[in-house]
Amino acid sequence: MASTFRDAIVFLDRMGIYDVVLPFLLVFTTVYAILEKSKIFGVDVVNDVELSRKNLNSMFAFVTAFLVVASTQIVAAINEAVANITLLLLLAVCFLLLVGTFHTGKDEFKLEKRYVTIFSIIMFVGIALIFLHAVKTKEGTPWLVYGWEWVMAHWDSGSFGALILTLFVIGMMFYITRAPGKEESKKEDEK
Repeated sequence: MASTFRDAIVFLDRMGIYDVVLPFLLVFTTVYAILEKSKIFGVDVVNDVELSRKNLNSMFAFVTAFLVVASTQIVAAINEAVANITLLLLLAVCFLLLVGTFHTGKDEFKLEKRYVTIFSIIMFVGIALIFLHAVKTKEGTPWLVYGWEWVMAHWDSGSFGALILTLFVIGMMFYITRAPGKEESKKEDEK
């Protein structure tokens, strides 16, 4: 049995809300916010106050959003990627809720810096994989699947060993040449 709300969503879909209006608003808002924050087009000084050039920022964001909406492939990638990124965000919030259940509540709950770094890397990799899966080739194969199949077809043990060795050497060079952290420099100052 069809519900009234499902019929309303189908009606909005037929009107193009999900394929035109929402991607347009998302791209316009994002580009406009970046231009306002970065002030790429310069500023106007009015009464000793610097104001961004809102007219140029809005026109550039408007044109960019229209160009994006004109490409059905980009809109399909945006729709798929944003839905999956929202799922990734929901998983992160659920994880933090579960971790919070073990917190005593006596003081403020904060993750240590190393855990924040680890989770940031995990989120970055997740977002990169989501976008690679959302963008498709002309045949309709996601780039992620195409790349994985190419690696599996052209991979041998020698190249895998060389990659692991290279990553290990780079990691060791980074570890050895890094600047001492606050804790390490405090320990050296105490000596």
